[in-house]
Amino acid sequence: MTGKIIDGKEFAASVRAKVAEHVTRLKTDHNVTPGLAVVLVGEDPASEVYVRNKGKSTLEVGMNSYEHKLPADTSEEDLLALITQLNEDPAVHGILCQLPLPDHLDEELVINSIVPEKDVDGFHISNVGLLSTGQKSMVPCTPLGCLMMLRDHHGSLSGLNAVVVGRSNIVGKPMANLLLKDSCTVTIAHSRTKNIEALCRTADIVVAAVGRPEMVTGEWIKEGATVIDVGINRIPHPEKEGKTKLVGDVDFASAAAKAGAITPVPGGVGPMTIACLLANTVTACCRANGLDEPEGLTA
Repeated sequence: MTGKIIDGKEFAASVRAKVAEHVTRLKTDHNVTPGLAVVLVGEDPASEVYVRNKGKSTLEVGMNSYEHKLPADTSEEDLLALITQLNEDPAVHGILCQLPLPDHLDEELVINSIVPEKDVDGFHISNVGLLSTGQKSMVPCTPLGCLMMLRDHHGSLSGLNAVVVGRSNIVGKPMANLLLKDSCTVTIAHSRTKNIEALCRTADIVVAAVGRPEMVTGEWIKEGATVIDVGINRIPHPEKEGKTKLVGDVDFASAAAKAGAITPVPGGVGPMTIACLLANTVTACCRANGLDEPEGLTA
């Protein structure tokens, strides 16, 4: 069998369309426009591309975009002062501080200085605690995107066995908590897990977020399982000398031969991250104004 390809680009476009519809309703019915502030410290080329794409996507769905670009030598005091200003600005509903930060800045301190209700990355310790206890929180964008695609493919996730390969604070742990909340039976596998291949073969759902190129092969996958590949790794191109190619944490060809459904890399989970950032901003705006949250855009 060959698994169904879960098209992240197409799915992300549908999420952005839902966000745009809700933004229009907020403007028309409540005279409220969601606003997303992105803070970039330094001139990291990849971060600049991400910030530019986020700003463009924010404007395309009708939201307000506020970009704050600071020099690499910005002091911690000045950065925290800017975040305090954004925390207190009623026009700003979501705040994102682009990572990584320069070495002299304390990332945890900066992240936790954002008020939890505007933490659209879902990294604040309060949001982490709320999610882990099954309460309403801001949810990290990448796991939220994975959950949306799994719900769309399966309908109900209740009772399914899920293995999350990777235990990072950004993807692995919140992904496991989201799956638990949807009544999956969840195991987190990691570098010390024994018989990891056999464990994965028991899973109806495998989420690979370990950061090792093509680690999960078809031999790890149960016939008909759903495979969500979060990994983005650049490796030497096997056929073009001096070139590189993007691959996931899953060996796509062998896994697709066993899976019932699978996300590709690129074009799978990646496009969902910015789409879910926009969705989180709308959710934060609705909560700030005591309005109903957008259906289908939250966990």
